[in-house]
Amino acid sequence: MRLHRLDITAFGPFGGSQSVDFDALSTAGLFLLHGPTGAGKTSVLDAVCYALYGAVPGARQSGQGMTLRSDHAEPRTRTEVRLDLTVAGRRLEITRQPPWERPKLRGKGTTVDKAQTWLREYDSAAGSWKDRSRSHQEVGEEITQLLGMSREQFCQVVLLPQGDFARFLRADAEARGRLLGRLFDTQRFADVEKRLAERRRGTEARVREGDAALLADAHRMQQEAGAAMELPELAPGDPGLAEAVLGAAAVARSTVRERLTVAHCRLAAAESARTAARRALEDARELARLQGRFAQARQRAERLQERAGAYREAQQRMERSRKAEAVAPALELREDAEEEHCRAARAEAHARATLPAAHADADATGLASAARRAAEELGGLDSARRAEQRLAALDEERAGLDRQERADEDVLREADAWLDGWDTTRAALQTRVDSAQEAATRAEQLAVQRDPMHRRLGAARTRDALAADLDEARQRTRASEQRALDARAHWLDLKEQRLNGIAAELAAHLTDGEPCAVCGATEHPAPARKVAGHVDREAEEQAHRLSQQADRQHAEDERRLGTVREALAAATAEAGDTPTARLTAEADRLEQEYTRARREASALHAAHEELRRAEQEREQRLAARQQAAVRTASRLTRRETLEREQALLEAELTEARGDAGSVAARAAQLERQVALLTDAADAARAADAAAQRLKDADARLADAAYRAGFDTPQAAAAALLDAAAHRELQHRLDAWQSEESAVRAMLAEADAAEAAQRPPADPATAERTAETADRRLREAASARDAADRCRAELDRLSARATEAVRRLAPLREEHDRVARLATLTAGTSADNERKMRLESYVLAARLEQVAAAATVRLRRMSSGRYTLVHSDDRSGRGRSGLGLHVVDAWTGRARDTATLSGGETFFASLALALGLADVVTDEAGGVRLDTLFIDEGFGSLDDQTLDEVLDVLDSLRERDRSVGIVSHVADLRRRIHARLEVEKGRSGSALRQRGV
Repeated sequence: MRLHRLDITAFGPFGGSQSVDFDALSTAGLFLLHGPTGAGKTSVLDAVCYALYGAVPGARQSGQGMTLRSDHAEPRTRTEVRLDLTVAGRRLEITRQPPWERPKLRGKGTTVDKAQTWLREYDSAAGSWKDRSRSHQEVGEEITQLLGMSREQFCQVVLLPQGDFARFLRADAEARGRLLGRLFDTQRFADVEKRLAERRRGTEARVREGDAALLADAHRMQQEAGAAMELPELAPGDPGLAEAVLGAAAVARSTVRERLTVAHCRLAAAESARTAARRALEDARELARLQGRFAQARQRAERLQERAGAYREAQQRMERSRKAEAVAPALELREDAEEEHCRAARAEAHARATLPAAHADADATGLASAARRAAEELGGLDSARRAEQRLAALDEERAGLDRQERADEDVLREADAWLDGWDTTRAALQTRVDSAQEAATRAEQLAVQRDPMHRRLGAARTRDALAADLDEARQRTRASEQRALDARAHWLDLKEQRLNGIAAELAAHLTDGEPCAVCGATEHPAPARKVAGHVDREAEEQAHRLSQQADRQHAEDERRLGTVREALAAATAEAGDTPTARLTAEADRLEQEYTRARREASALHAAHEELRRAEQEREQRLAARQQAAVRTASRLTRRETLEREQALLEAELTEARGDAGSVAARAAQLERQVALLTDAADAARAADAAAQRLKDADARLADAAYRAGFDTPQAAAAALLDAAAHRELQHRLDAWQSEESAVRAMLAEADAAEAAQRPPADPATAERTAETADRRLREAASARDAADRCRAELDRLSARATEAVRRLAPLREEHDRVARLATLTAGTSADNERKMRLESYVLAARLEQVAAAATVRLRRMSSGRYTLVHSDDRSGRGRSGLGLHVVDAWTGRARDTATLSGGETFFASLALALGLADVVTDEAGGVRLDTLFIDEGFGSLDDQTLDEVLDVLDSLRERDRSVGIVSHVADLRRRIHARLEVEKGRSGSALRQRGV
């Protein structure tokens, strides 16, 4: 992976747009990213990580209040990061815009825009960029697949965080395991441990569940068997549980079968007693029924004798009704004929009342003839109706011609008036177009002058500000120089005083009998004594530290003074000697002229459009005037044709209308006349036919009454019964006859007559005896059913317990096997002597590879003194596998990495980080990492060690790598010429590339 270019807008401390040309920085192999504390050095690395993975490194991402958008950015400037890089042989460009809250385009308030992502690829054959995706997920998957690393791995391998690896050196096994687990793909081994632990818990739960179910079945069997089954105190997982349950179940089944045999015998005896009692009860009930039946028959015979007279009267009435039924059809026919005659007479009177007086007394034949004559006259009016409709259409067409004539006159008048002023209109519009064109040309000329003027004005303002900063920096440098000289003089004075009084300091350690460290004498007759104002070693070292601190502050002030001088020289070269006020006035004048020209030029498009619309309207009006003239000529010919046709139609209509106002009025008169005459003729014929049918019905009714034996038709009508009365009378007769037959049959029964001679029956006593027998039978059956259910339930539970024991056997074996594997991989098994987990074992192998790769560089950095080795020694918790020691060649012994000094810790952690980068790269599939960044830590090295570390980093160029060092150590700026400097200010930070 090689970075080419990074563009940042409104990101982190960068309020505006900044660019980094990594290609130019990489030509030297090593380049320095430096700047004051808080300027934004780490934000450059955050931007690279955000472009690739859509998130910044985890430690900075999780900070409270962390936002990607710069607080210095303009409200309408969108935060954006664009990265141009080559990875896996493909040239890609990634653009990311995080979500941001911007002002609304209309109205007040803000709105939130969603995050955006673009991925483009350079097509070398076509020589252009092609879009690949705009999906966050697709771009993330594509980049992760090409790099072969997750975001955590990238931040540890490419953005080498020295602080993390210093902690890694001093960390315990658990902390090392967490870091290595993020970098290497060991999750599958952790998943194996987790899976085995889950399977162990699962098989253990299933075994315990099976034991619990078996024990539950045993308790249910004990509940069913009662005292017949004794079960010892057992719990799930107890040895011998299955044998104890099956043995107790066998004893309980034998006892319950004996109980079932006894219950069968008791049930048979109870059934015999119940049968005898039921037979006696049935005999008593039958005797009581027969005696009651005979007594009831005698009572019913007496009641029939009392109602015999009413029965004979009803029979006579029924006979007269049957004779009158023969006259009923004639009666109904006569009533229908009379009703129809009345309706026909009323209809005839109503129809004749609406006729004219000339037809009021005519019969049905005369009325029909008059109706036919009126219908014939009505049929002759069809031609007149069509003529009247055509005449109306002609009037409408003439009115349309008049409207069209008036419209054409208006068109001709408006077209003539508009065309008369065309020359004046066109000249005015052309003048507006020419004026706007001149303004546009002037605006373009002024736009070319604006940018240089603004740059000169900005440089002048920077020049004025830097002039004041230069004086301040000079004063601060002189003050720090004086402080450094004073501190050094003070230190030298103290050092001289200490050297003068060194004898007293040595004498303080002399002891009688012990040799002197200077002369070797064992006797010390007159040791030197400390005098007032004696300077000890601690005071001298304190003064030395203060002198060094003053020197560093003076060097920093000199660097700042040089930076201000360089910036002032650049600003002066850009702005010249022209005063800022004069440049401001010239820039304001130029801006006003440019604004005025732009405003005047903005009317160019509108003027062109208005001129084009005016020319189109002229063409349209000329065409409209020509079309109106053509229509006028055609209307004259059409008017003459319409007038001739109208004269003919009016003559025809005058003849057809007669005395009516119109043909429609005359047709309506004839239609009403035909309808009235036809209705009257029909009503007259219907009345004559109804009178004849009434006369015939009277004759048939008189003849039917005489044949049925009635003197008059009225007598026959009085004897006639309606359907309801007839059914009620027939029901009474049938009921009397049925009752009489039933009473005779009951009195004739021999069994009932014989039972009446016997003593009264006592069914109550027999019923109480039967109920007692039933109760005893139910009790015996319940006892038998309970014993049978208990036997069946014991058999079922015993069979289920036997099957459960059979199923549990292989499950117990599986649990034992899985438990052994789970404890072995978890490091808790006795067979695992080093108490090492499976994931730790794999990570230990990776750590051993990392230590070997780091040692190659560590030996060079430490001049062959130190070597990193992996250790399997146990840690405080009894686990092992992730130990790390450093072997000191000067002593030949291994010691803990926590005993290294600050500088030694730095280059050891740097070697470890580079070694880890090589191993992770190989693990990721050999992806080339052509660009690396190392963040801080160089300030803890002395000059010789720093040279050796830089030599190691410089050797990375042999693999065609470029290394960016992130540091604010002043000495590195003299050693590394290619630099990316971050400058901070009140309006945000800015990036400057130097030495490239």
